[in-house]
Amino acid sequence: MKVLKFGGTSVGSPENLLKVKEIVNDGQQKVVVLSAMSGVTDLLVKLTEKTASNDKKGIKNILNTLESKHIEVIKTLFEDRTQQENHIQYIKECIAAMYVITTNEDTEEIYSKLVTYGETLLTYIFSALLTTNSISNRLLDAKNFMHIDSVEAPNIEKVSTLLDEILNQERVDIYVTQGFVCRDIKGKIGHLKRGGSDYTATIIGAAIEAEEVQIWTDIDGFHNNDPRYVENTRRISHLTYDEAAELAYFGAKILHPQTVSPVTQKGIPVLLKNTFNPVAEGTIISNQYGRKGLKAISAKDNITAIKIKSNRMLMAHGYLRRIFEVFDNYQTAIDMITTSEIAISLTIDNDRHLPEIVREIENYAEVTVERNHSIICVVGEGVIADQEAHKLFEVLNYIPVRMISYGGSNNNISILVETEDKVNTLRFLNQKLFCYEKEELVT
Repeated sequence: MKVLKFGGTSVGSPENLLKVKEIVNDGQQKVVVLSAMSGVTDLLVKLTEKTASNDKKGIKNILNTLESKHIEVIKTLFEDRTQQENHIQYIKECIAAMYVITTNEDTEEIYSKLVTYGETLLTYIFSALLTTNSISNRLLDAKNFMHIDSVEAPNIEKVSTLLDEILNQERVDIYVTQGFVCRDIKGKIGHLKRGGSDYTATIIGAAIEAEEVQIWTDIDGFHNNDPRYVENTRRISHLTYDEAAELAYFGAKILHPQTVSPVTQKGIPVLLKNTFNPVAEGTIISNQYGRKGLKAISAKDNITAIKIKSNRMLMAHGYLRRIFEVFDNYQTAIDMITTSEIAISLTIDNDRHLPEIVREIENYAEVTVERNHSIICVVGEGVIADQEAHKLFEVLNYIPVRMISYGGSNNNISILVETEDKVNTLRFLNQKLFCYEKEELVT
């Protein structure tokens, strides 16, 4: 059995939903994981904000927009008037339930309940579309089996036990379910963070020991640089799990950062495909190298650089542990780190608790904070051994580089630059490392 996941743009219109129907209707048994329609989760996040501020008018406006959007899809996809009325009634019931949720006290669970409704609405519509076209399917509620005690380290065996029991109840060609949504260790409704439908798909893939997991989006797989900023990028045919994880973590938008982790040990390949160009080969992620050396470049924005300086304590036993414990106490992950005789420089991508962190460290060190930075990550198995790798350091002649990091893994060299220099850095590295025509730098 395979697992196929379709993202928001892939299911963003009635026309796109019909494309997805054709892709999944190949006679093979599969689990289909769907995101919310493009733009819907953004609306739901705004709904939670209106709920927190008790903005009744804003709440009703957003709910009306959500209702109208999904009803229009139903009217386009279903010609039978009775079917239309039945499906519209379901949408209205969901919208009414969402309104009730907005009247409760603002909590993290309410946030999760609201933002995951997009997947609920869309999977209902898609399952009904399959049924109308006589395609054997069953709609599964992910909350019945996606019990994730820890988002960072899901208990695959637990999901497997729950899901196997459900799948064995009724055998059909296509099982349709929601991405993103889960239950936490207390059994409350939670979510796998933005983009988490990819993660849902690989958790399910690992749980059922799938033949393959396919992630369908709007681009022909991973490219070797960001096509939004760099011309003449090219598709990468093969990536290892480690390479894909590095690229996703350091900004490649095509894949959720934790996507490959559930399937890595089981050796289940992940295939990235384009919904709008299904004949394209895409990118396959597996434990096979394909080739070693330089593969791709990605960029991660909204990075904060922190310099911690202490003349008398840096080399003291336990000093680094003391610094790291402060970040750990506030559940703030560190991306890059370098040290010198008297200072530590590090980066974070979540500054929610930065004021508290700075206050604690200032008790024994001088702290300097610099915002609006980007990490540029050059990835490839054995990257430093590539004969072209030395060229990336020529960037020092043209771009003010704040930090350079290598050695944490053998497949990643990262540099920190101000975000205003990001595009020029991507273009310069593309020119130097991938031998393209000279990119026009931003002035």
